Amino acid sequence: MLYFGPRELIEKPSVFNSLRASFPGAEILGCSTGTVITDTQVSDKVVAAIAVSMRHTKVRTVSLELDGAASHAVGRKLAEQLMADDLAGIMILSDGLNVNGSTLVAGIQSVTGPSLPVGGGLAGDGAAFAHTLVGANALPTENTITALGFYGDRIEINLGAAHGWDFFGPTRRVTRSEGNVLFEMDGKPALDLYERYLGEEAENLPASALLYPLMITNPADPADEVVRTVLAVDREARTMTFAGDIPEGWSARLMRGVFDNLTDGAATAAQRALPPEPSDDEGLALLVSCVGRRLLMGQRTADEAEAATSVLGDKFRDIGFYSYGEIATQGGEGYCGLHNQTMTVMTFREH
Repeated sequence: MLYFGPRELIEKPSVFNSLRASFPGAEILGCSTGTVITDTQVSDKVVAAIAVSMRHTKVRTVSLELDGAASHAVGRKLAEQLMADDLAGIMILSDGLNVNGSTLVAGIQSVTGPSLPVGGGLAGDGAAFAHTLVGANALPTENTITALGFYGDRIEINLGAAHGWDFFGPTRRVTRSEGNVLFEMDGKPALDLYERYLGEEAENLPASALLYPLMITNPADPADEVVRTVLAVDREARTMTFAGDIPEGWSARLMRGVFDNLTDGAATAAQRALPPEPSDDEGLALLVSCVGRRLLMGQRTADEAEAATSVLGDKFRDIGFYSYGEIATQGGEGYCGLHNQTMTVMTFREH
């Protein structure tokens, strides 16, 4: 069973206790979010839950606390505990504020390799960025990362990711960075460049940066690209901290949103997550989008949910949430599985 909902609702013991009473033998995983997705609807005020029954596939849940540990080490430990010859894929729900999602996924892939599907997302807290909660077979808590492993050859797991943002301004080069902290682009302080392009909106950084994410691209492999969103700025040091790593030497471009293009991006993500062979078997689709898209699109947020679910069709039951980071590996060496400001779709289907 999966469930998602606003922090102030799912932190109440009654939510988990009710789910456990209704499904005493189920694996129950959930996390906080500002907005849930159910089929074509989005809501900021309800808890969404879905129960899934699988006939041929075994699952196993592992949860760890961050507790000051490096994200890479936690990811590696999770994968080691789940690893088996018949491991078919991993779903991740992670703390959204105290983790480096890039290195978390890298830690997992250091054990599983790049070809195993890994999807999910970082818990959210709407626009508050105060506390995020994750739980697996227990009340949701802060600083928790949980992973659900799927086992056997009867389950098919597919992933898709697409953003739909538009570029503006010239292409820059990341000339100085450390992990997820960006110091310089083209040899100039990163925050200076951001403030120049944002104008008056720069006064509201980092919140205003949710509407102007950064696309970073590996110059050695242009297909290796991800969107990054700003979490914090240091006005004295003139640096910017992002939700994922910003590798030195990569190119970077600012982006801004156009509603129709963002909606098209959601549809593209769903298309990429469709199983390659049509079937009458029913399945589950987990949709994870970004809080920045939610804030920008406002009442039109439902458009991207509807665009994605329309592509998936009536053979997939859909549930999802708006996150602080979206996880969808794509099977390529060096490809970073953490996205920001992106719609990701993870589909599951037994055959």
